[in-house]
Amino acid sequence: MALSRHPLQYLILAAISVVIYPAYADHLNSAINVETSTNSASIKSQKKIDGLSDKTRKMLDQYRSVTHQTETLTTYNNHLNKLLSSQKQEKESLQQQLTEIETTQREIVPYILRMLDSLEKFVALDLPFLPEERTERIAKLKAMIVRADVTNAEKFRRILEAYQVENDYGNTIEAYRADLDLEGVVSSVDFLRLGRVALYYQRFDGSETGYWDKEQKQWQVLSEDYRNAIRNGLRIARKETAPDLLELPIPAAEAGQ
Repeated sequence: MALSRHPLQYLILAAISVVIYPAYADHLNSAINVETSTNSASIKSQKKIDGLSDKTRKMLDQYRSVTHQTETLTTYNNHLNKLLSSQKQEKESLQQQLTEIETTQREIVPYILRMLDSLEKFVALDLPFLPEERTERIAKLKAMIVRADVTNAEKFRRILEAYQVENDYGNTIEAYRADLDLEGVVSSVDFLRLGRVALYYQRFDGSETGYWDKEQKQWQVLSEDYRNAIRNGLRIARKETAPDLLELPIPAAEAGQ
């Protein structure tokens, strides 16, 4: 059997409901507000974190960039230091070379003069072959030595060239024609030079053959036995015939014996 409620009971329940609902609503609103505030705070915190993260990333990128630049500058500075050290050494070397060049310039002139004097004496004491050519070469060197427009290096080079020419004479055989003064009579003859060992002459008609006597320092006439040998030697020197063995008197060998 259903229980019936008194109208007063309904009024009381309604009143309780009216009282409870506003209280619950306030609590709910408060909770919602707290949640909303929390969410807002979370959003702000996240934005702040994101901002800090971006800032940190930028700072990290800047740090990396600065570190790279520092390493690059350090490497470049080390390279510059090495270049400066090398340039300093080069400067010291150049200064030393300049000092040596000044010393060499002072010493080279007397040396060149001594070389030229020695060359002139050597030619005077040597076999009297190509006298005009060799004398003219020395005369030109003497004229060049006193010229201000010719450098010492060029003077030295020309002197060395003259020495080389004289040196080559000792390794060659040569035939040439020139005048020869024999007892006051000048005649044109053929000369045969065998290195620096011996120097011979022969008249064009073969009527007289002779050689230079180093010890007597004069021309000596050879016997008729050597006429053909000298003639063959002249032909060999002129490359008119093939090289062959020549039987000739060698003054130096006789003196050595």
